Amino acid sequence: MKLETKILETDILVVGGGTSGCYAALTLSQHEDMNIIVVDKANIKRSGCLAAGVNAINAYINEGYTPEDFVDYVKKEAEGIIREDLVYSIAKNLNKVTRNMEKLGLTILKDSGGKYVTRGKRSIKINGENIKPLLANEVESKRNIQVLNKVNIIDYIIKDKVVIGVYGFHVEENIFYVIYSKAVICTTGGASGLYKPNNSGFSKHKMWYSPFNTGAGYAMGIRAGAEMTSFEMRFIALRCKDTIAPTGTVAQGIGAKQVNGNNENYVRNYGKPLTTTRLFATVEENRKGLGPCYLNTKGISKVVEEELYKAYLNMAPAQTLKWIENGIGPSTENLEIEGTEPYIVGGHAASGYWVDVNRATSISGLYAAGDVAGGSPKKYVTGCFVEGEIAAVAATEFIKNKKNELLKEDEINSKVLFLETLLEDVCGMFSVNEIEEAMQKVMDEYAGGISKNYVYNSKRLYIASVKIEELLTLSKDLHANDMRDLLQIFEVIDRLYVCKVLIVHLLNRTETRWKCYGENADFPEKDENMLKYVNSIYKDGKVKVVLRNLIKRDEVYEH
Repeated sequence: MKLETKILETDILVVGGGTSGCYAALTLSQHEDMNIIVVDKANIKRSGCLAAGVNAINAYINEGYTPEDFVDYVKKEAEGIIREDLVYSIAKNLNKVTRNMEKLGLTILKDSGGKYVTRGKRSIKINGENIKPLLANEVESKRNIQVLNKVNIIDYIIKDKVVIGVYGFHVEENIFYVIYSKAVICTTGGASGLYKPNNSGFSKHKMWYSPFNTGAGYAMGIRAGAEMTSFEMRFIALRCKDTIAPTGTVAQGIGAKQVNGNNENYVRNYGKPLTTTRLFATVEENRKGLGPCYLNTKGISKVVEEELYKAYLNMAPAQTLKWIENGIGPSTENLEIEGTEPYIVGGHAASGYWVDVNRATSISGLYAAGDVAGGSPKKYVTGCFVEGEIAAVAATEFIKNKKNELLKEDEINSKVLFLETLLEDVCGMFSVNEIEEAMQKVMDEYAGGISKNYVYNSKRLYIASVKIEELLTLSKDLHANDMRDLLQIFEVIDRLYVCKVLIVHLLNRTETRWKCYGENADFPEKDENMLKYVNSIYKDGKVKVVLRNLIKRDEVYEH
């Protein structure tokens, strides 16, 4: 199969048309003389983590609270391992981007006095089923933004340690893309599907994080030698059983407590009421044979039940459909909960690119925002908007007086030949699905997955490291029958690179700072000497670890 080569040039390229990507593009579009390209492997109308909608803004500064309070909250939740400078820069702008979204048509619930309805100290209620179409429509209305849907980006083009563009391909048509850009903003999201998921077979897509976020942005940065941070701070969600719908809608929305099979409130027995504690307590109760565990909803009024139905339709309709299908609602039966498989994500945890306060990565001209940017947990939707804006402003300044740099034709041809080789009509020893399932089995059993109650040790991690390396070698023999097969090959390869780096990070945090997220059986306690960031740089096939000191709110970090 031969590929047609298309070469495009732009001022700034946004890779990933999700939450941060769309907001970054809208910020850039204010400069009418600037050309912007947004690339998404799906379609920006329903891509990324907001695809199905969202029913609350979970990062907002409510009355009586300050940005400084928000930083303190995030620091406490992350047991001290955050970039305070990054979190503070987000916190200061959360309410501004919320108001901007309301102007675009987002419905934010208000009380009789016209104030936003709160759902906790840092959360407000919205009707957000259409939040992504609202964003997408606004992006597509801008004359200086070109949207490339169904184009998968596979690698950065680096010249003299500066990013000058990207390579990619259309997922349906036989087209290879070379896109030159004076700056690149990566907003591709985090990584799901590394571990064996809760549900198998035809239901394996029923997971907490978007199943289409495969760590592509991480992997491209890793291969390009960008410094990465905090992969060992995995995120494991506590979710409704089977549907994997969010539990905050019930726990925060109506104040439901967690109870075990004996109807006992158990979380208070396991320490501080942090997000990690609520998960760890549930795992422990089940391990002790005291499960199943639930959110105690039995006895709520029919009015509240109806509100829950509507709330889940805004974000996770499978939960409402399950209640209706079974004919048993939360007012008559408690809601069973469970932990998910681990994810690598910079929006709830801190995994991602090591960036400065302008969201510049360690590669000149490359910026990162949203779930792909590390160091700032609990940013959620609005935090991703803020980071998209910050990266856009910084990239605009960076490209002043710059011209696009181009490649020689033979450099492009070698990349085309590589892809065409993968498209040869050859039967490989293994299929993409077999490699993926083997990867998930390895990570589950040897790197702290669900089957091991999220616990790992160095012996298991070393086995995982060897096996992931073997799978990376085997992935070189994968072949595609069409462009969609080619997409799946790159998705599994990207996941394998993320696994490779994750294992090294897990090995190098020699403590247990976060129960379940990073529970190291060799080092079951916290070590105050490990109040550092575990960073890494990939070079010549090896992952080199760099331990960096913590950065406070008022410090200025530069690469």
